[in-house]
Amino acid sequence: MQYFDILLIALALSFDTFAVSVSTGLIIREIKFWQATKIALILAIFQALAPVIGWYGGLQIEKYIAEYDHWISLILLSILGIKMIMEARKEDEKKEFNPLKLSVCIGMAVATSIDALIVGITFAFMKIHILIIIFIIGFITYLSSMLGILLGKQVNSKNGQHIETLGGIILILIGIKILITHLAE
Repeated sequence: MQYFDILLIALALSFDTFAVSVSTGLIIREIKFWQATKIALILAIFQALAPVIGWYGGLQIEKYIAEYDHWISLILLSILGIKMIMEARKEDEKKEFNPLKLSVCIGMAVATSIDALIVGITFAFMKIHILIIIFIIGFITYLSSMLGILLGKQVNSKNGQHIETLGGIILILIGIKILITHLAE
């Protein structure tokens, strides 16, 4: 496998984290650079380490999780999306969905890195240095997350409720896309 192939894989894996990050920027428009960095780093770390778990787990994990990975992703992303939609309906001072909360951020990271776990299983059967993969996937994910948060912050809307609802719908659609992609194979 060439470095260009790894880069393409990293880009494909980062699409979900980009969408989650855009939603984060939509929700927290006054997000500070260090807060965005924290979220991007958590997403990048999970996305980079998931292939390592797959790498070391190899066939043992594949037979247990490959059959259900798409369902796990759909459920986790749908739960996050529904929670965002419900929060959009609340008054600002009563909102609880906060991507800055560690538990919410980790939930987003786990939901978006399950596909990377499965990709890691395939890496176990190739002659490739796993540290290079970790770096490339982590770096691309960090960049796409920071860009996604920035893009989400820049979107102008007088009605933030609709934007937050859209963010929740995006998360649910990502989960559905993962399911459809898997079922089409």
